[in-house]
Amino acid sequence: MRQTSLLTIHRAQKFANQLGAGLITGAADDDPSGLATYSQAGAQFGGGLLWTLVLTTPLMISIQMVSARIGWLTGQGLAANIKRALPQWVTVAIVALLVFANTLNIAADVAAMGEALQLIVGGPEHGHALVFGVVCTVLPIWLSFDAMIRVLKWLTLTLLAYVAVVFMLHVHWERVLIGAIIPTLQFGGTYWMMVVAVLGTTISPYLFFWQASQEAEQRQLMEGAIGASLATHASFVHEHLSRIKLDTVAGMIFSNLVAFCVMLATAMTLNQNGITDIQTTKQAAEALRPLAGEFTFVLFSLGIIGTGMLAVPVLAASAAYAVADAFGWRSGLDHDLLEAKGFFSVIAASTLIGTLIDFTGLDPIKALVWSAVVNGVIAVPIMAVMMWMGSKREVLGDYTLSKRHVVSGWIATAVMAAAVVAMFLTE
Repeated sequence: MRQTSLLTIHRAQKFANQLGAGLITGAADDDPSGLATYSQAGAQFGGGLLWTLVLTTPLMISIQMVSARIGWLTGQGLAANIKRALPQWVTVAIVALLVFANTLNIAADVAAMGEALQLIVGGPEHGHALVFGVVCTVLPIWLSFDAMIRVLKWLTLTLLAYVAVVFMLHVHWERVLIGAIIPTLQFGGTYWMMVVAVLGTTISPYLFFWQASQEAEQRQLMEGAIGASLATHASFVHEHLSRIKLDTVAGMIFSNLVAFCVMLATAMTLNQNGITDIQTTKQAAEALRPLAGEFTFVLFSLGIIGTGMLAVPVLAASAAYAVADAFGWRSGLDHDLLEAKGFFSVIAASTLIGTLIDFTGLDPIKALVWSAVVNGVIAVPIMAVMMWMGSKREVLGDYTLSKRHVVSGWIATAVMAAAVVAMFLTE
């Protein structure tokens, strides 16, 4: 019995060690802004949009695996690879839009974190937001690559708060699962705008840049430790491509499981009690307090803070990786501040500017809408270029995408393109 337990623990540790960039990418997708979208969907349409999360899971897996594969096999971030395929001015334009969208997203996330802490302990929400902004600026600069990854991996556990919230409710699981697999579609612009919002929330460009850069940086560190010849050996490459697949599948399933729980929890509490107009995570948490109890309210609020602490450094770092790649700067969390001044300056600037936006008259919800529009616009060409690169031997050598992966990746690109078109048509 003891031997079986030790074997189980060993397998669990081995599995956990294989998780990294993919898990963090998936968890970062459930940032406070994303939680607000899922809360809106659950409050407004009940369980009627749970099917969107079932739909997006394989699409997320396919496109994130492409970005991770490109990063690992080339040893370069996504922007550096895009620069090889497109003119420099196109790359710079895409990166500029990414930085703009990420900064607005940071503003909305930091504001949500400040509001969540204010709900729990009181005090000024802007003061709390400033503290969170400073902490999220310092962490990536202060910690090494390995230490930062460990911190982010532990922060993913905060999202389990939303799984716990669901299990405090009386769920008719058979009915829920049938509705998630066989959707009952509705007509009307509001419904389809929310479908577009969920799609845009789950498939975001900053996730492509983050995961590709993390895999590239890990590849560079390994080459430095074991040598370039061993790092390119077929068995070594196959081992890491298998790790990437496991990591990405686990991360994307975890991401949409949490989103599913948030949408279901707000559907069962807010929607069933006639509360359908939810714009922010603060409103969702406040509405939950009298309906689901104090403990559920606290769990929901702490989850907002935890996922914000995870997402904001990812948003800032993905922008920094993209800028550094576009202009050929040294980049990477494993460098010192003086070794990669441009890279860390972008992290600091995007985080602090996003935090300071919270002190202006700009509505964080409007900032989030603008961010979603920009993300939607640039996601499609980035996904198309990624799929093109994934099929080119001159980019990935002997490890180009399989036919099945090509089909699933282009389906994800087509679905995202349709979502963008629908977003503009339903405005």
